Parts: sequence; C-alpha cells; structure tokens
Amino acid sequence: MADVFNKATRSYIMRSIKGKDTKPDMIVRRYLFSKGFRYRVNDKKLPGKPDIVLPKYKTVKKSIL
Repeated sequence: MADVFNKATRSYIMRSIKGKDTKPDMIVRRYLFSKGFRYRVNDKKLPGKPDIVLPKYKTVKKSIL
C-alpha cells in the first residue's frame, strides 16, 4: 500500500516521535530510583536497546509504544 503522505509530511511526523526519555519512562525511572533500585537506560549491549535494565536482577523493561 502506498503512503498517504508526501515525503516532507512523513518526515515531519516521524521526526516528532520520541524514542527516549518519554514521560511514562521518566515516571518509572523516578520511582525505581526512589526505592533504591539502580538501573541502566537504553543499554546498547542488549538486543533492541531496552529502556530500563536492572543488571543486579537480570531484568529489563521495554516500552510497548
């Protein structure tokens, strides 16, 4: 299926989409830090660059958006 937007409009739309430091991520990060959890953000060593990595617990959080 062909794109319904021209190239300039599609570029503007895609440029406005944030991939890092979104508001829900910031809320989760503040909560985790306040509870004493230490984490890594957008760890490039792992596949898909998960949003939050808790290395001590071998746990990740990937955004669903």
